[in-house]
Amino acid sequence: MNRNELQELLEKASNNLVSGVSAGGRLFKAVGLPLWLEKARGPWLYSLDGRRFLDFHTSSGAALLGHNHPAIAKALKESIKMGFFCNHDTIYHHELAEKLCRIIPCAEKVRFANSGSEATMAAIRLSRAVTGRKKIIKFEGHFHGMHELTYYNCHTPITPLSKTGEIDAVADSAGIPPEFASEIIVIPFNEPEILSSCIKRYKNEIAAVILEPVMYNAGCILAKKDFLQYIRKETEKAGIILIFDEVLTGFRMALGGAQEYYGVIPDLCTLAKALGGSGIPIAALAGRDWVMNGLNPKGNTVVSGTYSGHLMEIMCSLAAVETMSVEGFYDTLNSNADYFYNEINNLINKYSIKAVVQGVGARFAIYFGLTEAPIYDYRKAAKEYDFDGNNKFLVKAWEKDLYFHDFANKLTPTHHGISSSHSRKNLDLALGKIEDIFKKF
Repeated sequence: MNRNELQELLEKASNNLVSGVSAGGRLFKAVGLPLWLEKARGPWLYSLDGRRFLDFHTSSGAALLGHNHPAIAKALKESIKMGFFCNHDTIYHHELAEKLCRIIPCAEKVRFANSGSEATMAAIRLSRAVTGRKKIIKFEGHFHGMHELTYYNCHTPITPLSKTGEIDAVADSAGIPPEFASEIIVIPFNEPEILSSCIKRYKNEIAAVILEPVMYNAGCILAKKDFLQYIRKETEKAGIILIFDEVLTGFRMALGGAQEYYGVIPDLCTLAKALGGSGIPIAALAGRDWVMNGLNPKGNTVVSGTYSGHLMEIMCSLAAVETMSVEGFYDTLNSNADYFYNEINNLINKYSIKAVVQGVGARFAIYFGLTEAPIYDYRKAAKEYDFDGNNKFLVKAWEKDLYFHDFANKLTPTHHGISSSHSRKNLDLALGKIEDIFKKF
């Protein structure tokens, strides 16, 4: 297929799919087309027009083990032999939960779900039930799923801080009733004084604080470790449940996720994406007994679903966790990641590109317009970010068969990533192409 034929396909698909795609973010706006695939293997994406892309999207991080990983494929086949049933438990459900409770620092109990959005909804509902409070503190720029409970100030324009440091809650989507905003408190990240005054001001109204331990939603903005420690101390003191949304950070830089990496343990965490290893849809809510025991049937908080803990998901996740638990897995993954990020930064410096790469574990971002790292300040990053420079890079990378996904966020870049299937040879191939791009940038 040539470009004209792909354009015709998009127009035809638009007769039945909104804008020709099954999710809004799949239309690569900088190119004007989605990337239609025929198959995917390891770090490679094979497109409908006969091209082979080296993948730095990795299904928004869901393919940490690469595509069509043999252990995941084997688990899928085994589940098919068993009847690929749902809405029943097996010995494998217990086995996976037991493994998660061993490797995730906060996990004493687990409840499975289907998506990160489901898991964060459950975490907030459970927190409200257990504490008897309503309000939720979330941080500007953090993403916790596309539901009314937290879908505020993720990609909305930067607005001034109030005198108290709070930010007006602005919904990220049409169709969210304004009444929902009354239970959301939005504040900037890495600002302990604002957090402290907010907790004091609302006293016994706050059920939970929810956050991304690394702001991958904004590319890769780091938490200050002392800030996370401060949140932990203040929430414990105030009887507030601390939720780490580890949908993206889970398994990313360590087997125990960001809570292991930072050494700060929340009361609850949400897991998804890499939990499936190779693009298998599964999520989980995990946490301390005193919170998790509020779930039905032991408690009165209903979190359930026909497809929750589907046999195929459980068996694939079990295979994924076993693969990630192999000695040396993270040594190799993190070594490759650090090598790749450092080498891109070296190329940026060599060709005097106004940009900086920041990454933690297997995910990273290229901040065009910024020149200093580490990056902790979301507002500063959003102010300096060069959206046009980023788009220019994305299109040139596409032309060279490197797939860096485009969500067309004008505030901060999309998070990119490598998988365990990306060899040093694959990364060097990409670096050669990136150097060719920067030479003429």
